[in-house]
Amino acid sequence: MSKATGAKTKRMGAARLAMWTLLFVAGALAVAAYVYRAPIAGYAQVSVSYTARVACSCRFVAGRSLEDCAKDKLGGMELVTLVDDTASKSVTARFPLLASDTATYREGYGCVLEPWAR
Repeated sequence: MSKATGAKTKRMGAARLAMWTLLFVAGALAVAAYVYRAPIAGYAQVSVSYTARVACSCRFVAGRSLEDCAKDKLGGMELVTLVDDTASKSVTARFPLLASDTATYREGYGCVLEPWAR
């Protein structure tokens, strides 16, 4: 076997190994996403509900800016985004692709979460 043929065989072997490794990792991620989707979605829903309620109170009860209220988010909630609607006095919190919830200020009640659709 010549040097060129040996080098080509090694490259083909490395490419084949990389392909199988990639397929294994993709399969493991798909299984993990299937198994852990419900707990992750549950944590995401709790996070957005909590954050929407606290940010709404901060914004419309305490009168702070939304940017200032965003500083009050707990550690681990960096992916939760906030959007306020001053006309309806509400704050919506979103976790990408998984959850969203809105809290609205109501006179005499403070900020309350919107009913969840099941």
